[in-house]
Amino acid sequence: MSGFVRRLAGIPWRSIAGDALSRVFLVAQAYCAVHVVDQHLCSLAFVRGPSMLPAMNLAGDVVAVDRVSATLGRVAPGDVVLMISPEDPRKSVAKRVVGMEGDSVTYLVDPGSSDASKTVVVPQGHVWVQGDNPYASRDSRQFGAVPYGLITGKIFCRVWPLEGFGPIDSNQS
Repeated sequence: MSGFVRRLAGIPWRSIAGDALSRVFLVAQAYCAVHVVDQHLCSLAFVRGPSMLPAMNLAGDVVAVDRVSATLGRVAPGDVVLMISPEDPRKSVAKRVVGMEGDSVTYLVDPGSSDASKTVVVPQGHVWVQGDNPYASRDSRQFGAVPYGLITGKIFCRVWPLEGFGPIDSNQS
């Protein structure tokens, strides 16, 4: 046998393969843990657009989203929620909850051009959501009450930009 083959035969291949496999499993476990935390406990989301002015910046904010509250039904009027858009299921939108099932909600039909208002009762299993900026928000005034199942989490904290770091005001509307 040549010296090269002898050296190859002396390498502890089983030990190396075992170490490599255990590291692959460790990375897979870490990935699973991150996925579970992100999808079911708490995650970050980038929210931008004019509909939530002045609570959120037009250029965008990175916000922390509590996913447990929505799952346990602990969303209340005044909370800002992240939800799947009823108009485009590929988009997530941030809106403020104005009414829960059974609540009567009075809203301006077209705040830009008239003072006409309308009152609706939120159906069972639904919530009424509106943007803080009534002049630039597509919300329940256009598409009606939203099924509670579309809510993916409650926004509780602005993370970025740093000068706005802190809790999201739940009393604003």
